[in-house]
Amino acid sequence: MNTINPRVADSIGRVHAMARADARIVSLVPSVTELLFELGAGDRLVGRTGFCVHPKDQIRTVPKVGGTKSVDIEAIRALKPTHLMVNIDENEKPTVDELARFVPNVIVTHPLGPLDNLPLYRLLGGIFDCVARAEELCATFRKAYSDAVSTCLDLPRERVLYLIWKSPWMTVSRETYISRTLAAIGWDTLEIESKDRYPKIDLTPDLLLRADRVLLSSEPYAFRERHLEEVRQLLVAGATDFVPTPPEETDSPVTVCLIDGEMTSWYGNRAIEGLSYLARLRTG
Repeated sequence: MNTINPRVADSIGRVHAMARADARIVSLVPSVTELLFELGAGDRLVGRTGFCVHPKDQIRTVPKVGGTKSVDIEAIRALKPTHLMVNIDENEKPTVDELARFVPNVIVTHPLGPLDNLPLYRLLGGIFDCVARAEELCATFRKAYSDAVSTCLDLPRERVLYLIWKSPWMTVSRETYISRTLAAIGWDTLEIESKDRYPKIDLTPDLLLRADRVLLSSEPYAFRERHLEEVRQLLVAGATDFVPTPPEETDSPVTVCLIDGEMTSWYGNRAIEGLSYLARLRTG
C-alpha cells in the first residue's frame, strides 16, 4: 500500500503518495515531460502535448493529446491516466478541473525562479521513486547555478526588454520564472505597469530606449531575423510605424538580439543547460 510522504507536496500544497510502478502519466507541461525522462520515469508516460518535444529520440512514441491550452479531454480519458502533470501558467484551470474529475492524481507545478528547480526535482523524484536521480540533478543544478552567477558577478547589471509575442507585443513581468532566471545572471527585466504576469505593451521607441538590450525569444512566438530588423528600425525611425531604411543606416545604443526561449523559460533539467547558455550569452 502506498504511503504519504510529507516532503512531497506540489505547488498548491497538495501532498502526494508515492506512485505505483504501473502508474500512467499524462504531462501537459513540456519541460516536465522532459524531466520525467531524465529522472527515469519516462516509460510511464502515456500522453503528452504537441509542444512536448524533448527528449527527441524518446518522445515520438508517446501519444499527443493536444496543446498546453487546447487539450483533448476525451483523448486523455481514453488513456486512463493515474497521474496528470500540469502547470499554473501553462494550463487553463477549467480544463485541469475537468480532467481532475477522472484523473486520480493531479500534480500542480509552478516554479517562479531558478532555485525552484530543486524542489521540483524532489517532488517528481519522490512521487515516482526516483529520489537518487533527483538528488544527482540537484547537485548538478547547484553547480551550474553557482558557475553562472559567479561568471556574471563582476559585470554591470543591464536592463532588458524580453519579448515573447507579437500582435500584440507582449513581455514578462518581474514575477515570472523567465525574469528571475535572467536576473540571476545580471539582466533585469524592465518594470511594466501592469498586473498581468505577461503584459501587453506598446512597443514605442521610448520604451525600447529604456533598455540596454531587447531580447526576442524563440518561443512561444518564433521571432526571427526579420523581427530584429523591425525593432532596430523602430529605434532608428523614432516612430511606432515600421519605416524601412538601408541596413548601413541602422544604428542604436540598444542591443537587439534573438534568444533561445527554451534556455530561459524551460525549468526541469533543461534549466541546467539554460544557465550555462545564459552565462555564455551574457559574457559573449
